[in-house]
Amino acid sequence: MTEASRRLSEIAEQLKRGEKPEPETVRTLLNWFGAQRRGHYVAQRIKRLLRKNGLTTIPDFQYAYIDSLIGFDLSPSSETPVIHTLTPEEGVGKELPPAGTVVFEPHVEEILLPATTVGGAIDDPTYRIGRLPAANQALFKVTPNSTLGEAVTLMLSNNVSQLPVMPNERDVKGMVSWSSIGSRLAVDNKSESITHYMEKHYELSSDVSIFSAIGLIAEHDYVLVRDSERRISGIVTTSDLSFEFHQLGEPFLLIEEIENHIRGLVDGKFLPAELKGACDPSDTEREVADVSDLTFGEYVRLLEKPEHWDRLALPLDRRIFVDKLDAVRKIRNEVMHFNPDPFEGDELPTLRDFVQFLQRLREITSRSDG
Repeated sequence: MTEASRRLSEIAEQLKRGEKPEPETVRTLLNWFGAQRRGHYVAQRIKRLLRKNGLTTIPDFQYAYIDSLIGFDLSPSSETPVIHTLTPEEGVGKELPPAGTVVFEPHVEEILLPATTVGGAIDDPTYRIGRLPAANQALFKVTPNSTLGEAVTLMLSNNVSQLPVMPNERDVKGMVSWSSIGSRLAVDNKSESITHYMEKHYELSSDVSIFSAIGLIAEHDYVLVRDSERRISGIVTTSDLSFEFHQLGEPFLLIEEIENHIRGLVDGKFLPAELKGACDPSDTEREVADVSDLTFGEYVRLLEKPEHWDRLALPLDRRIFVDKLDAVRKIRNEVMHFNPDPFEGDELPTLRDFVQFLQRLREITSRSDG
């Protein structure tokens, strides 16, 4: 039995005994499956094993922040229905089964719902602001009793531009920033109390779409994020948004550049019939007129043949080149499934290194042609 099977089986048994299992982080759940990111195939493995054990996660592990806690519960279809035996009195005047028949309690409409099918869809496909790391990290803050000196020291020493004024983890009295401090000092405000430098704060629920939040963040440079338990769980700034979109966009741009380089190497060196030969033999209906009609996997299939590789007339080792290209193909498959987790291994360095290699190769071949 794998660790994942054992863990989820134990959790299911706890719940059936009426016990409440300890919550785990999404990252821990992934570790049980020997994974680091919620790739398409990993997510499907987790969903299948959850269903097998009659479990569901709250919130859904697929869209929660990777280091946030998720709870476990029995899925509706796995709960034991409440039953009782009809008495003669209950059957009087009603079109019911004969007395003594075992039937479901009034919750029957829930019990009779069709079982959830195994599919590839994410239950909540919206990219919510609560997924961002910054929305789930402890933030620096001051209390209403703090002084201006405390706030300035915190902001300078931690390189932050704003601080919420909070007496506890749920209540926000206002926000202080370099802008609010500067504007108050400009009118000769000499108070040491931080409350004299506060301005209105802006917050959003963690389940708001990140695209809905962009306008508010751009206008005010930040937004506080409130989680499902009404606590302020983090602060998302314009810098965080910029970094997030860089993280999301860089793999797509690198893969696009790699694909364009490969097309440039292959273009004009093969007949349409030869390109068609790199396609899946069962894919007979697809038309292939030029290299742009091929998929990434088909580039690999085309160039792994020595006689095709020789057409490129490159002073390079075919096996190493094709292995590198196949590694990019695998990363591309992960990227195109819109994995919610950032790359933490060697995937991005692999893409960056291959792009640099292809750029140098293009420069060298261009000089040779000249």
